[in-house]
Amino acid sequence: MYRALHLVLPRPSGTVRTCVLLALLAATGVTILELVREQTGTSGFLVGLGLALLPVAPLMAAFRWLGRAAPVPWSQLLFCFGWGACTAALIAILANNFATQWIAATTTDASAADHLGSVAIAPVVEESAKAAALLLVFVFRRRHFTGPADGFVVAGFTATGFAFTENILYLGNAFVEDLADRSGALESVTAATFFVRIVLSPFAHPLFTVLTGLGFGVAAVSARRSRRIGPPLLGLALAMGMHALWNGSSQFGEHGFYVVYSCVMVPVFGLLVWLAVRIRRNRLRAVEGELALYAAAGWLGPAEVPALASMPARSLARSLARRSGGRAAGRTVARYEADAAALALLRNRARRGGPVRERDFAGRERELLHRLWQSRATAGPALARAAVIEELIPPWFDPLDPGAAQADVPGPRRTDHDRGAPDPTRETKPGTKPGTNPVAAPGMNPEPGLRRSGPWSSATPAGPVSIRPCVLPGGDEVR
Repeated sequence: MYRALHLVLPRPSGTVRTCVLLALLAATGVTILELVREQTGTSGFLVGLGLALLPVAPLMAAFRWLGRAAPVPWSQLLFCFGWGACTAALIAILANNFATQWIAATTTDASAADHLGSVAIAPVVEESAKAAALLLVFVFRRRHFTGPADGFVVAGFTATGFAFTENILYLGNAFVEDLADRSGALESVTAATFFVRIVLSPFAHPLFTVLTGLGFGVAAVSARRSRRIGPPLLGLALAMGMHALWNGSSQFGEHGFYVVYSCVMVPVFGLLVWLAVRIRRNRLRAVEGELALYAAAGWLGPAEVPALASMPARSLARSLARRSGGRAAGRTVARYEADAAALALLRNRARRGGPVRERDFAGRERELLHRLWQSRATAGPALARAAVIEELIPPWFDPLDPGAAQADVPGPRRTDHDRGAPDPTRETKPGTKPGTNPVAAPGMNPEPGLRRSGPWSSATPAGPVSIRPCVLPGGDEVR
């Protein structure tokens, strides 16, 4: 039945989906802000808003740093933050209040209802609401969900948004309570709440949801259907368990909170930080290894590969481009770096998962190669210069002069463009002179100047250099 409906009903376009999501975020955002303002009052709301903003920028910067190797579009990250701050927070506050009131009416014990709601209801509702954002990105933006690193980043932004709204509520209520009691600044509930939620544990919600994000990240690189369903569910279960333990820590005695914090939260946080650094490093290594194949085929300059695998060199290349060509040149280099990383990770996933995971490998590869070739005239020299300044290649090697290449420099090869071939960035129709268009458009046959060998090979410039074959699971070759 589902397949029949799928054939009859057209799939909504990207613009329609975007408009629907924006309308949903706007409606839930207005609703949740009004609910919080009603509970805290205007003064409490403003104080809570100002204090809750403090950890947002550092957390977003930390998660963005992790994803810089292959950056996720800002529009997607802002959607995740908005979902956590608006939609997930609204779902959580409504569901938690309803569940607590129902339990209190059933048991006639308000304190037991609050405790049961915070330990058994809130973790399930809140983590499920946050996980919905990850599921939407995983389903509708799979191109930008390429592994555990992306799961880390998407989950971190979603949980940061959720914690932001929750902190407004807690800090605003604490401020209202202090106004009623006329408490001093140091003895105030606001100061204690700020210390616990902003100073001690700003990473609590991100830590829980990152476990779900890692599950989706593992599913993104898994070929088997069971491994695409099991890891997200396991990650969600772990997130709920950690959340329940954190909420119930006050029930473990006078020092239960500090025991859970020091014995569970801090070690898990340290483990996730170590894992994040390791994932980032492995991603950069994958970028370097895969792009070396394209450099050998002539798509990239030999000095660009080490620069693209170094985050300081990437930043320096953008700065050099802005100095010489303005902001437009800097944006061109940034897009070039993002496309090169996406191309490398695409090929890396295809090699590990086979055609089951990357059915549109050839079309996506052609698209990225075409965009790289169009920006190479601006980005290539900036990256090559950054590689020299960062001492990623020998200083005597001039990456702009192919004749200066020495035998011990890995992979320096001349491309068709270096040999004086016509400008490859011009768009021409199939069948024109070889070398005028390095990549045929998706769905078109390669031009005479391009070579293809096997179902997993990419279009490469004509010439004596070819990508070394890489055996895929199942016996296919990547060239």
